[in-house]
Parts: sequence; C-alpha cells; structure tokens
Amino acid sequence: MSKKLTSVLLLSIAVLGLLGAGEKKPVLHVYTWADYIKPELVKRFEKQEKCKVVIDTFDSNETMYAKFKAGARGYDIITPSSYMAKVMFEQGMLQDLRHEFVPNLSHVDAEFLTLTMDKEMKYSVPYMLTNTGVAYLKSRVSNVEPTWAMLERADLKGRMTMLNDMRETLGAALKFLGYSLNTRNEEELAKARDVVIRWKKNLAKFENEQYKSGLASGEFLLVHGYSGDILQAQDENDDVAFIAPKEGLSMASDDLVIPKDAKNSELAHRFINFLHDPKVAAENTEFINYLCPNKTSYQYMSEEIRKNPAVFLDPETKAKSEVIEDLGPDNAKYSKVWDEIKAAQ
Repeated sequence: MSKKLTSVLLLSIAVLGLLGAGEKKPVLHVYTWADYIKPELVKRFEKQEKCKVVIDTFDSNETMYAKFKAGARGYDIITPSSYMAKVMFEQGMLQDLRHEFVPNLSHVDAEFLTLTMDKEMKYSVPYMLTNTGVAYLKSRVSNVEPTWAMLERADLKGRMTMLNDMRETLGAALKFLGYSLNTRNEEELAKARDVVIRWKKNLAKFENEQYKSGLASGEFLLVHGYSGDILQAQDENDDVAFIAPKEGLSMASDDLVIPKDAKNSELAHRFINFLHDPKVAAENTEFINYLCPNKTSYQYMSEEIRKNPAVFLDPETKAKSEVIEDLGPDNAKYSKVWDEIKAAQ
C-alpha cells in the first residue's frame, strides 16, 4: 500500500472518529430513592434506547419537593410517594402522561389502582408498593394472631417497638378500631390516641431505624415496621416473620411521574414503559424487595416472593387497607393527638 493511500485512509478514520465523538446520546435524568432500581436493568435500558441514564437520589418526599419548589430543573423522571405526587400535580409541577407511549400500562394491577389517588393514571404510574405491619421472632413469641392486638401483649413489655411516625402509628390504632386511617373525625382520633397510649406502656420506644437490626439481633421480639425493612431483617435472621393485621393496614405507593419541564419527555415515557414490562417488573421486585403492582409480572416471580405476606397481602386484608393521604389543614388534628401520646406517661 502506498504512503499516499495510507495517509488518506488514516485521515478518513480520524474524520469518522471525530464525527462519532460528536454524536451525543440522549440523557435521562432520574431523581429517586437510593437503591431503587436494579443496576442491570438500567444498563439494559441504556443499551436498548442508546441513551445514558443518570440517577440522583433523595431521602424524603419533603426534601425532593423542597428542591423542586426552589426551582430545580433538569429531571425527566421522579418517584414521589402518591400523596406527594398529587400535591405536585395540583401545583402544576407535573405533566399529563401520554398513554399511547406507555402500552405496558395495561399490565398495571387494576385492583391496586382502586386504592390510589390517580386512578386513571393521568399524571402518575405506580412503581413500587409497600405496606406497614407487624414482625416478630418465631422462636420467641407464641400464640401469634394476625391482629394489631399483638401490641396489647404485656408478656412482651419492653421488647416491642412502634414507628415514630404520627400517621403510621395512629393509623394502626384507627384500623384496629375499624376506622379509616385518613379520618378527619376528632372523636375517632381521640379513641385512637387512647389505644396508642395503652400500647405505649408495653413498648421499649417509638423508633424508625434501629428496630430492623434490633429485631434481627433479638433485642426486640415484636415490632411495627415497613415491609421492605422486615424483608431486610429476614435476610439477616430467618427467625423473623411478618404478619398483616386482619383489621387492615397502611399501604404506600411510590409513583413514576414526569416533571412539567422535562427535556426528554418521550424518553421518560419509554422508561416508564420499560419498567412495566412484566419480566422487568418481576426482576426489579425480586431485587429491591418491594412489589411492583404489575399483575402480569407476578407469574415470573419466585415462589418465595409470591408467598411472602410482606410483599403480597391476602385479598381480605388488602381490601381493608388504605393509602395514607395528605389531609391538608386536618393534619393539625393528628399533630395534636400525637403530642398528647408523646406526653403521656
């Protein structure tokens, strides 16, 4: 090969390299909770869509909301809890979803949608579902029944905890009494207050974090906690078991939403569609131990997951359960009785 021809070829390769370097992949910016999607699924989506996914994380709905309220821009997908998604939509922060870009919405569990605030999926799509129940050590707690009345057990005094969360803990007492955990009735709230004060006498403390490790280590024998936390405790100690109280419990959904000013709205729609592909949804559920409410995906999950009551509630209990709603000004009623609970001896 002549030197002249070699030079021409090298120049051509260099030009092509520069052209290739100039091609920019679309970037999908996701703002979500930590460890909330299987990394391999992100890579699969990037390869499928020839894009780059950049993930930032938040640790509370309030932190995320404050950031957007302060003018944050640049995100294409966020995963607020349902109540916060509703607040953000009502304040004009979110865009309507274009269902024609998300055909996999047909797989979303219609039974779960009856419990949500956005039943038509106008601006949000359920991503992951959790619930709050009771966990205990099988070898240390006898005569177990699926009821909030387990917190009455004087024989477990000092070895139990409840969540240090106004809505969750009052919600448990309200469900125990047969009331809605979103009640605005002050008489019902007063009765729930008295129940929690009675339970408090048996508790080691109200607590949100250490109960997981405390249960796994045997420091606590029975706890009120989030299903995802309980599953993590089960990974550490297979003596841990979960019960869903028959009176009903609180359910929560984190939703997929698209900000009003998203730069890659169409790509964001494709990401939502990808996450609700039944096999993808099943794989994601197995990885993060929360349930993606995608009905078609259930058949692809392991028997261990399908039979775990912390993931799949029995139909009767599920029918009595509710999603916590933002009560606006009526939140003050809960704050009042919660302060009275904390002050009680």
